[in-house]
Amino acid sequence: MEDPDYYHDQSSPQRVEIPPLKPLLTAVKLSLKETFFSDDPLRRFKNQPASKKAILGLQYFFTILEWAPRYNLGYLKSDLIAGVTIASLAVPQGISYATLANMPPIIGIYMSFVPPLVYAILGTSRHIAIGPTVVSLVLLANTLSEEVSPTENPELYLQMALTSTFFAGIFQACLGFLRLGFVVDFLSHATIMGFMGGVAITVSLQQLKALLGITQFTRKSDVVSVLVSVFTQLHEWKWEPALLGCGSVLFLFLAKIFSMKRPSLFWVSALAPLFCVIVGSLLVYLTHADHKHNIRAIGHLQEGLNPVTVSDFHTVFKSRHLATSIKAGLICGIIALAEGIACGKSFAALENYHIDGSKEMIAFGLMNIIGSCTSCPVASGLFSRTAVNYNAGVKTQVSPIVMAIMMLLTVLFMTPLFQYTPLVSLSSIIIVAMLGVIDIPGIIHLWKIDKIDFMICMGAVLGVSFGSVLIGLSIAVVISLLRLILFITRPRTLNLGNLPETSIYRSVDQYPAANNVPGILILQIDSPIYFANANYLRERISRWIYEEEDRIKASGETSLQYLILDISSKYQAATVSK
Repeated sequence: MEDPDYYHDQSSPQRVEIPPLKPLLTAVKLSLKETFFSDDPLRRFKNQPASKKAILGLQYFFTILEWAPRYNLGYLKSDLIAGVTIASLAVPQGISYATLANMPPIIGIYMSFVPPLVYAILGTSRHIAIGPTVVSLVLLANTLSEEVSPTENPELYLQMALTSTFFAGIFQACLGFLRLGFVVDFLSHATIMGFMGGVAITVSLQQLKALLGITQFTRKSDVVSVLVSVFTQLHEWKWEPALLGCGSVLFLFLAKIFSMKRPSLFWVSALAPLFCVIVGSLLVYLTHADHKHNIRAIGHLQEGLNPVTVSDFHTVFKSRHLATSIKAGLICGIIALAEGIACGKSFAALENYHIDGSKEMIAFGLMNIIGSCTSCPVASGLFSRTAVNYNAGVKTQVSPIVMAIMMLLTVLFMTPLFQYTPLVSLSSIIIVAMLGVIDIPGIIHLWKIDKIDFMICMGAVLGVSFGSVLIGLSIAVVISLLRLILFITRPRTLNLGNLPETSIYRSVDQYPAANNVPGILILQIDSPIYFANANYLRERISRWIYEEEDRIKASGETSLQYLILDISSKYQAATVSK
C-alpha cells in the first residue's frame, strides 16, 4: 500500500551536508590549475628520466621534432603539389595585400618566406597556410596612417609597421606561455564575421582608385568618404584600366565558380590570380600601356633575401610614435590570432585531429617576432590559401616549407618578371578575395537562430563601413559583453518535456512534440548561479511552479514533484518547497 506522505516527502527539501573547507593555498592552487592547465600539459613528463624529459621538452616546443622522424615519404608527392600550388597563389596575393597596406610590393613576398618556415617548425596544424591577412594588414595600415603618412614618410611608416608586428608577436607568445587563450574567445564568431564583412566592403570600394585610374583619392576608409571621392572626380575616370580591371574580375569570378562546381579542378581557381598577373604584365610590356594607356605598373622590385630590420626598432623606440605602434600591435595581434586559430581548428575538424591552442599562440607569436626582424609585417593563417592547400591534398607541414623554398627562388631570381604587373590587376585580385570574405549565408543564418548575434555582426559591419576599423570592432565587442552580462543576470529557464519513444528531453516551447511528464516539473537553467541572478531565478522558478500547480489542479492531478537541473543543492533546498 502506498505511503500517503510519499509525494510530500519527495517534494520536501533534501538537506546535504556542507563539504569541509579546503585550505586557502590548496583552493587557489586547484582553481589556477583548472583555469590555466585543464589539459594537464605536464602529464607526459611524469615518471620519465631526465634525458627523456629533455627530448619531450624539445618536441613540445619544436613540433617538427615530433612529426619529422615519423614522416612518410609517400606523403612527399602530395606535399610538393600543395606547396607549389599555394606558392603560385602567394606571389600575386602577397603583392596585392602589401600594396593594399601601403607597403612596398616585395614585402608581400617576404611574408610568404620566413613566417611559414617558422610555423612549420613550431605549429601543430597540418593544413594551415601562413601569409599576409587582409584584415590584420588593413587594421595595421589604418591605425598607423593616422599617425604617419605612408606616402610622405614611407620609411618611418614601414618601421612602425614592423615594430607593431614585434609587439604583436610578443603579445601572442605571452598569451601562449601564460595559457591565456580565453582572451581570444571574447571575439565571437559573429564579431569576426561582421568585422571581416565590413573590412571587405571598405577594401573593395577603395580598389576603385586603381580600377578607374583616379590619381587624387581620399585617405579615409569609410564608405561615404570613398564614394564621395569617386563620384566627385568623374573627370579623372579612365576607360583603359576599367576595362582591364573588369575583365580580370570577371575571369577570377568565373574561375572561382568553375572550381566550386568541380572540386577536383581546384587548381583553376588557385592559378587564376597568377594568370591575371602574367597576362596583365605581358599586355603592359608589349603595348607600353604604363606610358600610353594610363595603366600604372608596379615598377622595380628589390631583389635578394629579406633584409634584417632589427635596427629599425631603435628608431621607433626613441620616437613619439612608440605608443601608436604598441596599440596597433596589440589589436592586430588579437585579430591575427583569432583568425589563425579559427582557420587551423576548422580544417583540423575536417580531418579529425586536434591542434593545441597554447602551442599555436606560441608559434604565431615567435613567427611574428622573427618575421618583424626580417621585413615581415603581421602574418597569420589565411582561410583562402588554406582551402587551396587542403584541396591540393596536403598531408603535413612540409607543404609550407616547399612554399617557402619557392618564395626564396622568387625573391632571388624572379622579381624582375613582376615589374610590369599592372596595379589594376592586383586590385581585381583583392576585390574578388574580399567579396569572398563576406559570408551572406552565415549572416542570414544568424538572423534565423539568434537576433542578438545578428545585431553584433551588423554592428561590426556598419561600424567598420561607415566609421573605422576600431569603431566597428569596439561596437561588436561592447554588444558581445552586454549580451554576456544579460545572459548571466537573466539566464534562460526551460521547461523540459520528453520526446515520444525516446529518452531525450527538450524544451516544450521549442519542440511541440515534447510532452510534459505527468506530475513532474523538469526545469533547466542555462547559466551557473551568481549573486547577480539568484533573485531572478528564485522568482522565475517560483512562477514556473505556480503555473504548473495551477495546471495540475485544472487537470485533476493530485501531486507534483520537482526536478531542477544545473543548480546547486543549496539553492534547490531554498527554492523548491511547498
